[in-house]
Amino acid sequence: MKRQHIIVVIMIVLLLTSVCMAEKPQVKLGIDVLEENGFDILKGKRVGLITNPTGVSQDLRSTVDILFETPEVNLVALFGPEHGVRGNFGAGGIVADDVDPITGVTAYSLYGKRNRPSPKSLENVDVLVFDIQDIGCRSYTYISTMGRCMEAAAENDVEFVVLDRPNPLTGNIVEGSTVRDGFYSGVSAYKIPYVHGLTIGELAQVYNEENLLRDEDKCNLTVVPMKGWKRKMAFEDTGLYWVPSSPHIPEGNTPPYYVSTGVIGEFYQLNIGVGYTLPFKCYAAEWIDAQELANAMNALKLEGVVFRPIAYTPYYGADEGKEVKGVQIHITDFRKVELMYLQFRFLEVHYKLYPEHDLFEMSKNRWRMFDIVCGTDEIRTEFMKNHKFEDIKPIFERDVEEFREMSKKYYLYK
Repeated sequence: MKRQHIIVVIMIVLLLTSVCMAEKPQVKLGIDVLEENGFDILKGKRVGLITNPTGVSQDLRSTVDILFETPEVNLVALFGPEHGVRGNFGAGGIVADDVDPITGVTAYSLYGKRNRPSPKSLENVDVLVFDIQDIGCRSYTYISTMGRCMEAAAENDVEFVVLDRPNPLTGNIVEGSTVRDGFYSGVSAYKIPYVHGLTIGELAQVYNEENLLRDEDKCNLTVVPMKGWKRKMAFEDTGLYWVPSSPHIPEGNTPPYYVSTGVIGEFYQLNIGVGYTLPFKCYAAEWIDAQELANAMNALKLEGVVFRPIAYTPYYGADEGKEVKGVQIHITDFRKVELMYLQFRFLEVHYKLYPEHDLFEMSKNRWRMFDIVCGTDEIRTEFMKNHKFEDIKPIFERDVEEFREMSKKYYLYK
């Protein structure tokens, strides 16, 4: 064989080897496994589907359309959480009952006057199927919707099926205290930590078996597990496409930032990148010196994160048209970052630099919402005494290990 031919062969072999080595693990979602099993658990039953645009198969086919087009499945009702079944409602906007324009199936609202299926909407339903992508954080409303739908299923003798999906924060990170009495709401509906470290299927089992549902009810629950998912996986490791789970979670790497800024985002005096092209990725305000803040945040030498000075003008929201300055958060390895703590470390630094701009005092009308998101008022009241992160760290950590140990018995994946 000529020398140049040998070189070409070697190059082809090396190229094929590199492609194989670079191939990401492929995860089959719950909907893919359900289809692979011939929709066996839905045959002969009238199906109600709770979903939104994230309810897609591995190849991006809508779960709505898959079930509707499958002769063995009788899809009789749709149920839409925040943003609606097809994603055509804005954040916080009331979702109306409607008729799905593609399938002609009635779509009932779960975000507005009702936050769970009504008995009337379930009259002709034998099984409710839940297929929505979560982001692994308590204040993201879809897991509240799931629990309330499980309660409705239990009360109306309807089966409940969860088509499982990855936790983009991995299955290993647990952060924050559990919700205390008096602070339950749509963003803190069940007694779980702020970052729960579970897939939605695992979380559904916790709700059901640990008596977290209303009146300690239990539904007839079935979880369709994924194939190929591992607890250590970030979303980028799955080989799956990310469908924006809401308008401000546009990418699979956004969830860690949501956890790092979402609580103090309740203080509208501060801009966290929402209204600009960097949702949940900034700490900024009109009075901040960007370089000064970046220097102070980087001086903390926090693992897995770097802060860059930034100035920008939001296109919409409370800061529309105003130039704000601060830092862009660059998470280099979210597994090393104490995600929820990051915003409170910022608050400590911010108070040292700008005590005349005390974000808590400037946002008194937002205290209740801040407390509800935290699941307790202890974090705010303790922090306001000295503006020290270390004062509130024990509150964040008090329930973590107990919850982690309890939830292990519901793990579906290693």
